Amino acid sequence: MQLLVSVRSAAEVGPALNGGADIIDAKEPARGSLGPVSAATLGEIVAEVPPECPFSIALGDLASPEAVFTAVASLELPVRPGPTYLKLGFAGVRSPEMVTRILATAVATVAETGSAALVVAVAYADADRADALAPELIAGSAHRAGAAGVLLDTHTKDGIGLLGWLASPALASWVASARGQGLLTAMAGALTLENVDAVSAAGADVVGVRGAACEGGRGGHVTAKRVRELRHRLDAFGFYSPMASWRRCRSVGETRDGVAEPILYSGAKLLRTNA
Repeated sequence: MQLLVSVRSAAEVGPALNGGADIIDAKEPARGSLGPVSAATLGEIVAEVPPECPFSIALGDLASPEAVFTAVASLELPVRPGPTYLKLGFAGVRSPEMVTRILATAVATVAETGSAALVVAVAYADADRADALAPELIAGSAHRAGAAGVLLDTHTKDGIGLLGWLASPALASWVASARGQGLLTAMAGALTLENVDAVSAAGADVVGVRGAACEGGRGGHVTAKRVRELRHRLDAFGFYSPMASWRRCRSVGETRDGVAEPILYSGAKLLRTNA
């Protein structure tokens, strides 16, 4: 299982990686659940992320194909061997057809720009509060639009986490359904050191955190100690990191066969991103 840690600045990348993060996610928590960082900050963050390391970018909640075209086309991303994920949500959009159009536009725009980035749709467990579609409908739209994956998160960050909205059996059912559609699956939403294993037991490919990785909560700063505690917690329950061998190789300046080749197994498909 991969551990995603959201960072708001380049200074947080090092502590996240040193603590055992598998995926670095660029996000500004002060701007909401999917708050995008500024273009300048994004450039600084990506410069600190090793090229082989998976990288994720929050684009925000986008309500139209035009908005997603502008958001994706404006990105200036370097060519990198590691996967890059673009996360977008749909707060305020209640039409499954519109969500599918927005996602299809994102996928098409990525292709037109020559990028190898992978589009990830974000569903909200508290969908009613976000005026958004139910999580299972978002997964269906992601599949129809050709997106690579789907993240289940919470929209309103008020202390009610993912388990406050959906019980473990419901989470496992959602994961199984999304995976059955060939999607990478991820979960986040005010997860803590105490409950991250319960959420991980649902079987998602990725578990994401911000507040649990920070001193001072979601608006604080990422520390290696907190990330390491999360990584150890996951490992203790058997949710080992598929990137552990890559980190060991990187520590001695090597990669397998001398070629960086990050592999992410989604349970339904193998994503190789060294092309």
